[in-house]
Amino acid sequence: MKKKISIPKFKNEVQERNFWNKLDLSKHLSASDFEQVSFLNLKPTSRSISIRIPEYIIIRLKEQANELNVPYQSLMKKYIAAGVLNK
Repeated sequence: MKKKISIPKFKNEVQERNFWNKLDLSKHLSASDFEQVSFLNLKPTSRSISIRIPEYIIIRLKEQANELNVPYQSLMKKYIAAGVLNK
């Protein structure tokens, strides 16, 4: 740590926001001050797509999902991920 940050008491949120916006953290922190963290509970962002799949595949997928008691779209995502990630 280069210099300790002196954080004043703020009267309102606007003062606090202005303080943090004007503060140059490079004068107070160095690369060695940071540590790697992981956020295990965050959901990865997803995006909606359109894909044409033969009807018989969708029917079979729904049957399998019903047997496993899971939504068929979740099962489809699992199958796609397994195919892509397990090269």
